Order: sequence, then structure tokens, then C-alpha cells
Amino acid sequence: MDLQGKRILLTGAAGGIGRLLSQELAFRGARLCLVGRTDASIASLRHLVEEKGLDAVVVQADITQARDREGAIRRVQSAYAGLDVLINLAGLLDFQLFSASDPVMIQQMLQINLLAPIQLTREVLPAMLAKRSGRIVNIGSMFGSIGYPGFATYSATKFALRGFSQALRRELMGTGVGVTYVSPRGVRTAFNPGAVHAMAAEGMMHMDEPGWVAKCIADAIEKEKDEAYLGFPESFFARLNSLWPRLVDRSLKKVVPAISRYAGGLP
Repeated sequence: MDLQGKRILLTGAAGGIGRLLSQELAFRGARLCLVGRTDASIASLRHLVEEKGLDAVVVQADITQARDREGAIRRVQSAYAGLDVLINLAGLLDFQLFSASDPVMIQQMLQINLLAPIQLTREVLPAMLAKRSGRIVNIGSMFGSIGYPGFATYSATKFALRGFSQALRRELMGTGVGVTYVSPRGVRTAFNPGAVHAMAAEGMMHMDEPGWVAKCIADAIEKEKDEAYLGFPESFFARLNSLWPRLVDRSLKKVVPAISRYAGGLP
């Protein structure tokens, strides 16, 4: 896929990856509809568009709400007379022992990480099928392949998003519409709480720079990849976990006490 002139709807555009992905896509010639939720994120995106001269419109929307999703789709269609690519990047993370999880946060993660991308996909798909071209891009996580302590609900949403992406890709074979699932490992942004960065500093997990991740996402779209797993050895462990999960169990068992300490907010 040549991104020159492609019309792209990007959720979570104001985040650490989203801002850099917006610039990467625009650099490759894409025309963007950037979606943010809060007043602050919208102000930040408008400043980015003006400062960098992006070919983009900015839309404020709560993607968990049907009316807001429909409004974002109407905005990109009115601005660019159509849509070629949907990128479901918006997400929510809670690093917490599950026994101490907030029920409200559990619900919000399910809505933002899973239900909203599924509903957005359903809403843009008919037009893509009618013109027999388009691409759905779902940004998952390595924790969508490896269930990791302290991320139980987050992992559940990303496992489900990966399954949805796989099933939909197979359903759409021969239609001209593709599905790409991108699985980053940890990324050095404010999306991850301080405890996660502290674990990375102790060597308990690896984290990548958001600019590199943004470039990998754009590359995966251009190359029309079905799946892209970013970062080694996590990409290897994701495959290993699908074949021999007990090996990963034994490996993680050694670090569960330390993970529990961080997830429980202890020094």
C-alpha cells in the first residue's frame, strides 16, 4: 500500500505513539483524521497539525460512544470524501494485582481496548467492502500473546483484540480489505505507569522508543502485513507461549514476587 494520499482515521492520536505515528504517516503522504478524547488532547493535536503542517483534521470523540464514533467517521468522509485505513490505537492500561483491581477500570479497559475498536471496525467496514479496498489496523500488545502478571485485564483485552483481528482477516479474504495486527512490547511513554518503567530499569522487561514503534506500524501498513511483532526476545516468547506455555510459566514464576511488589505499589 502506497500511503501517498491515503485517508486514515487514527484513534489515540494524542498519545506518545499517536503523535509520532501521525507525523510518520503524514511524512509518507497520508491525509489524517486525528481523534482525541479530552480538551487537552485536542488542543495538543491542533498545535501539532499547525506546527508540523500536517494534512489533517482533528476530531474530539469518546470512541466508547456510538454517536461520537459516527461523528468521527462523518468528519473524515466529509473532509476527504472517504476512508482507506482505520488505525485502532487508543488504549487504556492498569498495572495492578487483579485482586485489587477497580471494577470501574476493568469496564473502561474492556470498552476502550476492545469494544470500541470492534464497533469502529463494524461501522467503517461496509464502505470498504463496497469499494473492495481498505485496511483495518489494530494495535495490540505483546501481552496479547503472553499473559503477564499484573496485567490480567489488559492482557485479556489484547488477547481478544488479536483473536478478533485474526478471525476478521480470514473472513475478509478475497474482498480487497485487509487486517493488520501490530504487537509492540513496552514503549517508553506516559501510557505506562512509573512502576512499569521501574521494572524495565531493573531489566525485568524491555521498552522501545515510541518513534521506532511508530515507524514499524507505518511499515506494517505499507507492506500490508497480517501481523507484526515488535522486539526480540519478546516476539520469540510470544510464539513460544503459544506452543509451550509451561516453559513461559516456569520462566515467569521466578519474577512473580518482584512483579507483585511493583504491581502492589510497594517500594
